[in-house]
Amino acid sequence: QVQLVESGGGLVQPGGSLRLSCVVSGLTVDYNDIGWFRQAPGKEREGVSCISSGDGSTYYKDSVKDRFIISRDNAKNTVYLQMNSLKPEDTAVYYCAATAMVTLWWESYNYDYWGQGTQVTVSS
Repeated sequence: QVQLVESGGGLVQPGGSLRLSCVVSGLTVDYNDIGWFRQAPGKEREGVSCISSGDGSTYYKDSVKDRFIISRDNAKNTVYLQMNSLKPEDTAVYYCAATAMVTLWWESYNYDYWGQGTQVTVSS
C-alpha cells in the first residue's frame, strides 16, 4: 500500500521559511517522479515543483523559482520542499504526489498517489 505523508506546514510571516517533508512508503522515491502541488481556497490545485526519478532533475513553477528548492533523501525515502522568502500568495494546502513517470509534471491528473496535505499560511 502506497502512502504519502506531508508535514512541516504552519503559520509564518512574509519573508520567512518553511521546509515541508513528504515521507513515502510503498514505493521508492528515486524510482518515481514526486511532485508538490498546492491549492488555495477557491482556486484550482497547481503544480509547484517536481523531482524526477533517476537523475533527480528538478522543475518549478515560475512564481517559486529562486525561492523554493525540492530535494530528496533516498535513504529516508523522503522528498522535501524548502520554501524561502515566503509571500502571502503562497498560502495554500500543500500536497505531495507520486507517479512512475510523469510527462507534464504540473498536471495533477498525471499522478497516481497523493498525500493528505499540510496547511501553509503566510501572514503577518
